[in-house]
Amino acid sequence: MVGYPDLAIPEDGKLVDNITHFARALRRAGLPIGPGRVQAAIEAVAAAGFDRKADFYWVLHAVFVNRPEERQVFNQIFRLYWRDPRYLEHMMSLLLPALRNVAEEKAAESAAKRAAEALLDGAQAPDRPQDESESEDTEIEIDASQTASGEERLRTLDFEQMSTEEAAKARRMLARLSLPVKPIATRRLMADPRGRQPDWRRTMRASIRQGGEITRIHLRRPRVRWPALIVLCDISGSMSQYSRMVLHFIHAVANRQGQGWAKVHAFTFGTRLTNITRHLRTRDVDAALNAAGAEAQDWQGGTRIGSCLRAFNVDWSRRVLGQGAVVLLISDGLDRDDSALLEREMERLHLSSRRLIWLNPLLRWDSFAPRARGIRAMLPHVDAFRAAHSIASLEALAEAVSDPQDRGEKARLMAMLDD
Repeated sequence: MVGYPDLAIPEDGKLVDNITHFARALRRAGLPIGPGRVQAAIEAVAAAGFDRKADFYWVLHAVFVNRPEERQVFNQIFRLYWRDPRYLEHMMSLLLPALRNVAEEKAAESAAKRAAEALLDGAQAPDRPQDESESEDTEIEIDASQTASGEERLRTLDFEQMSTEEAAKARRMLARLSLPVKPIATRRLMADPRGRQPDWRRTMRASIRQGGEITRIHLRRPRVRWPALIVLCDISGSMSQYSRMVLHFIHAVANRQGQGWAKVHAFTFGTRLTNITRHLRTRDVDAALNAAGAEAQDWQGGTRIGSCLRAFNVDWSRRVLGQGAVVLLISDGLDRDDSALLEREMERLHLSSRRLIWLNPLLRWDSFAPRARGIRAMLPHVDAFRAAHSIASLEALAEAVSDPQDRGEKARLMAMLDD
């Protein structure tokens, strides 16, 4: 904790109530806190004493914070709740509307926005003195013809920069998205009165019933089948927020009829590969992702992309990659594993799939370049390279799936590799 001031505790003296309310604020901001941890926090404060503010901070920190990414949210809500007026004003400014130049607007950190909403949910701007020149009957008209709708702004907002409320709205929007696919024509033929190829065998069999007279030429056309969708989703620490959003989208695809996919198989990987296909069949998205998260023990851990792809190629590729499967690989490509192993397994995966599409949230940066070893090893072995950091980027995924010529950003980045 850096530069924490020694500030006064709320004066009402109800310490247990204050700790309980503080825990509720942390839960609204996204920390997984239940009644058991609230009770543990109260007992810990009672055991450690209440003499110094810094000790009080670290006692609650030890109980409520389990992951590195939760520290910032905890620190901001602690300073808000335990009376830092200047920090409170800063948080309020994140929630109050303001007119500013879009080019000069600096996006607020997602943790700060979640902290502000957790404690100031439904808060209104403080009342300002009414100008005597303004009468109560004055009607103010505002021309909003040039303003973008909130939903349109949310479509292009980075998942990492979303507040708790914005993330909930984004998940509802993702649930309405679809990922249609075109059928694949096979070499097998089937009877069709509007087909273009004559079926001579069937025509001759029918003529036998007519005493050898051919009264009709039967036709046929190629039989079609629907491909399977295979999703390999990176759930390491750097991909956590993006993975949750993408899995919400994949859940909607897996449970929506009429999109054409024969089957949808989903796997998560960090330090190991986990098959979560059966969990995505659950209709309730929250129950589905909770079950998937419970089975994937490496959530928000390290990354071993090469080893996990090898496990998929050895154990699962023959089972799920048949009949022209389309593979979606969601990862930032930041891997500390052996780059030779990663390149070899990526090549094998590419050869086994009909199309391999890599979705990388790092493409949200205009200055992105393939400098990491993992990215340089993976990029040559994908059919398309696209962003996956916003709702709009996932909407554009339908284009990459349906168009076999789509390459996304691959051509531009491959030119950088050649240079």
